[in-house]
Amino acid sequence: MKTSHPLRRLLVLPAILLALAPGATRAAAPAAGAWTVTGSMHEARSFQTATLLPNGLVLVAGGDSTNGWIAGAELYHPHTGSWANTGSMHDPRGQNTATLLRDGRVLVVGGCDSYGDCEHITAGAELYDPQTGKWTRTGSLHQPRAFHTATLLSDGRVLVAGGVTIDCGNNGSCMGILAGAELYDPRTGVWTVTGSMHQARSRYSATLLSDGQVLVAGGEYDNSAGGTSPLASAELYNPRTGKWALTGSMHTVAQGQATTLLPNGMVLVDGGSGGIGFIAASEVYHPRTGTWTITGSLHAPRGYDTGQTAALLGNGKVLVVGGFDDAQNALASAELYNPHTGAWTLTGSLHAAHGNLPMTVLASGQVLIAGGSRLANDQSTSLASAEIYTP
Repeated sequence: MKTSHPLRRLLVLPAILLALAPGATRAAAPAAGAWTVTGSMHEARSFQTATLLPNGLVLVAGGDSTNGWIAGAELYHPHTGSWANTGSMHDPRGQNTATLLRDGRVLVVGGCDSYGDCEHITAGAELYDPQTGKWTRTGSLHQPRAFHTATLLSDGRVLVAGGVTIDCGNNGSCMGILAGAELYDPRTGVWTVTGSMHQARSRYSATLLSDGQVLVAGGEYDNSAGGTSPLASAELYNPRTGKWALTGSMHTVAQGQATTLLPNGMVLVDGGSGGIGFIAASEVYHPRTGTWTITGSLHAPRGYDTGQTAALLGNGKVLVVGGFDDAQNALASAELYNPHTGAWTLTGSLHAAHGNLPMTVLASGQVLIAGGSRLANDQSTSLASAEIYTP
């Protein structure tokens, strides 16, 4: 009889290993639908990125701390429940993106890179090599941007679109929302300008569809009153032509929503801000018809202000957790969406409320959350704690 590789056997027994690992919390195997406290990061941070590496470790980089945006990075080891410092980025940054490339490196792009409320935005990009634990600079964007999205295309290139930039003499006095988009080629390290979106937008969602196109939806734009307003519109990017085409609009205007590609090829959008308070509404996008269908609502309105706020589980359900309520307080509750019924059900709550944090599905199928903040847009409340969800 053929036996499985030892590493594969380790990956299917994370709860047992976590309980036995030196320095880890010694507890019984977690119950299904429950959160378990795991090791804390070395540095408190919010608005950071989290990337699952091919070796099963999780790279957390940058973010906001009590002293402003940071350059430090850490690796989470699922088998021990512990964190280890790894090489720091060349520049501090937050509200940037991180994309796992096909060769196993991680590309971080743009973001805020100075103290204060994003007083300066960078065009710089860096690459993390898991083999060496070091960062190297790569080609810079044509346009500095933060609050944008980055999507790994089917051909290995990375599409970056929208976001905000400083447009008043680069002095941090004002910002502008972008419609432009760029493509990164890992083979050359060079960015090329591609077609612009029909609508300038930031804090929106971007999803790679099964046919290779990219769906962007919602977000916010600069209104005529000098502020910003949420959007309901959606667009499709075609990598073969480099052009954008309008598709059906959502039923609800929303920015900062969570988005998940479902196993059936449809896209779930939930929560976010509707301009006046957060929303509980959810919708599903149908790629074949270019239309949206309203589905079950969350049990409570839930606002997000960072990416990776929803996780597709191995059983096909979608997990959302944390976020903020209308009082700007972080939430501890978590919910599960069932694509077959279109309904949300409550699941185990976090041990501590978290907002402004990414979620990472581990190789074991468990979900890691780390860091974040207890109050929206307040770096003084950044957290270092982490928890693991067992479906």
